[in-house]
Parts: sequence; C-alpha cells; structure tokens
Amino acid sequence: MGKTFSQKILGAKCGNPDVMPGEIIEVEPDVILSHDNTAAISGTFRKMGATRIKYPERAVIILDHCIPAASEKHAQNHKTIREFCAEFGIRNFYDINAGICHQVLPEKGHVKPGTIVLGSDSHTTTHGGFGAFAAGIGRTETASIWATGSLWLRVPETMQVVVEGKFSPVASAKDLALRLIGDIGADGGLYRAVEFTGSAIASSLVGERMTLCNLMAEAGAKNGYVAADATTRAWLRARGVTDWDPVESDCDADFVAEHVYDLAQLGAVVACPHNVDNVEKAEKLGDVKLDQIMLGTCTNGRLEDIEIAARILKGKKIADGTRMVVFPASHEVYRAAMKAGHLEALSDAGAVIMNPGCGPCMGNHGGVLAPGEKCLSTANRNFKGRMGCKEAEVYLGSPATVAASAITGRITDPREFISGDES
Repeated sequence: MGKTFSQKILGAKCGNPDVMPGEIIEVEPDVILSHDNTAAISGTFRKMGATRIKYPERAVIILDHCIPAASEKHAQNHKTIREFCAEFGIRNFYDINAGICHQVLPEKGHVKPGTIVLGSDSHTTTHGGFGAFAAGIGRTETASIWATGSLWLRVPETMQVVVEGKFSPVASAKDLALRLIGDIGADGGLYRAVEFTGSAIASSLVGERMTLCNLMAEAGAKNGYVAADATTRAWLRARGVTDWDPVESDCDADFVAEHVYDLAQLGAVVACPHNVDNVEKAEKLGDVKLDQIMLGTCTNGRLEDIEIAARILKGKKIADGTRMVVFPASHEVYRAAMKAGHLEALSDAGAVIMNPGCGPCMGNHGGVLAPGEKCLSTANRNFKGRMGCKEAEVYLGSPATVAASAITGRITDPREFISGDES
C-alpha cells in the first residue's frame, strides 16, 4: 500500500518512513507562525521558565489582526510583541505595513513544499496550497515549540477531493470549498488531511489552491494539501524560493474517503448564518438585503479576487443603503491592485479601500456590524459575533458573488453580471 503526502512528510521528519495514520510522532517544524496573539504566547513562554528560543530563525511573527492599533490595549499588545522580538532575536518580524500573515508568509519566502508549517492560527492550513504540511496549533503549543523546537502530532488520515473542469467566477475555489463543507459538514474532515487533485487543480492558480486549503479548517481538517507543481515553482521562484523537493501521495495511497466534483455542475453558493456548512445556492437567496459587503481576508483578499470584483463593479455603483469595505491581503497585493487600476474601479463604485489586514473579519475594527445588520463577506467564518456583534448575520460568498451583490444590495448570483465567456 502506498503512502499519502502527510505520511511521507511526517515520517521523514520524525525519522520513521513507515508511520501510519493514527500514530503519535514528534517533529521539529520548519516554520512557527504567530501574529497578534504573540503577546499572549510570549507570556506563556516566560511562565514556562524559558530563557531562549531554540530556533529563532524558524519563528515568523506578523502583525495583522488589528492594524494599525484600534485602541490603547491593541497598541500595548503590539509594543509587547516588538519588544519580545528584539529581546529574543526574532528577525522574521513583520509590522503593521505587511498584511495578513497567511499571505505575507509565502510572499516573503517562508513557505516551501515538503516542509512543516505550524501556526497559532487555525487557518495556517492555507499553506498546504504550496505542498507543505501546514496546520494550526494552540498558543501553549507555540510557546513550547519556541522553547524546545519540537511538538507531537497525530498522523492524520487523508480524504481525497477530485475536482474536474476549470474554475471560473461563477464556479470558483471559494464556491467549491463551501459546497464541500456543506456536503460533509463542519466536522466532516475532523483531524483528517484533505488532498485536492484532478484537472481543475492542475490548471488552478496558486491563490485558488490557498483558498481551498484555507477553508479546510472550517471542516475541522488538520491540514489541506495540493501537490506542488510547475505553477507552484514559478510562483515561489519569483519570490526567491528555489531549493525544494516535491512530496506527493502515491497513486495507490489509502484514502479514507473520496469526493468528486465537476465544476460544470457547480454554481455560486453562499454559507448562511450561523454555520459555514449551512450552504445554499446564491440564486435562492435574492430576498436577503445586505447592509455591508466585505471583500478581502486571508481567504479571498488576493490580487485575482480583487480583479474579479473590480471587473464586475467597474462603471457601476454600489446600491444605496449598502456599504462595501475592501481589505487587500497584503501590501504586495495592495500595490499590484492599485497599479492595475482595480482599487480605483472599486473606489469609483463607492467602496471604501482599507489598509491590508484582517479588519472586521474577527470583529476587531474596520467595519464591525450593528445589531440586526447583514453582511456578505469573502471571509471564512460566519458564527454569531464573528464580525463584532452577536445580533448581526454574516453570509459567506466568493469575490464574484460579493461584487454582484454590492450592485443590487441583496445576495445575487454573479451570472447576472458576468458574460458567458467569463463563466
């Protein structure tokens, strides 16, 4: 019986190539990611009695959850992190001008195929889009890795998702991920690896792969994965990353489940309040009037996401009574979208362009909701209180669905604004 990607990389890292799903192993991750929660983690680190970080070069800290600081409390949090990085020699520190951690980490060359990336954020699964084993961990675990350099992991079983066809604005990676979560449930991938393959994945953009792996955290998955290929190599080479060897599942690997999707049969879908697996076709939700639209986050704040929205909104106006905020995923994305004219098109339509960062995604600042309001967002979570108010409702959709809905002021199937050749 062949081995899955997760078995191969975890086996190689722990020195036992014959590890099986369910085994507990100890590994030294190649990258340890943290963000604004670094202040709390540093407190735990000190309580452990640790006096040094074993591998400071492996720690990457990126401020993104509330940037710039929205209150004195947030400002003190950032100050604590800056001082900690200086004290313990953490050179891979990115301040408020970089962007969202899951976009900045690969942009700055910290993610390589075949490596292990562990991060104190559940959506660390994003980096599986580059062929890495990437998983979210807790704050205490992060502190312990700083101190000891290693952590135990359970080798996950693997679920395979075969995707045929080609992604488009009306059958995007976001639509597929939401449809999959709707089908298997919010716990359908619990502590499993989810591997994406098929013709659609082979022709997909790096950003689409990141979106798929990002959202697998919402199915309870330990990690998502797309095999690294020429597309991966070209993207990483442009950022100075060249020294890596691909790792992929054997053709006769044992998968615990298989799901097959034909994108020709997939339309725009929306996750309705208050669960990500509460999925419905966008065309059936036309009665839902929207107070706010949000484009961005680590799920869909990349250049291609902003381009799709700008193309739909160019020359049009956001509906009266609806507001729209745009958060590019990083400074690099912001600059590219600005130079391409995408931000101008969105601004002309009436959108408010914000600085790169997480913004209101987890209810900190930059567009939190009021009681009774409804928001359609490209983010990854919609539980009660996620955007700052337990009496508000959050819907999740793709960049195309978000843009189309901004024009009408209600949830709208993007096919109403996309020509046949684009879909």
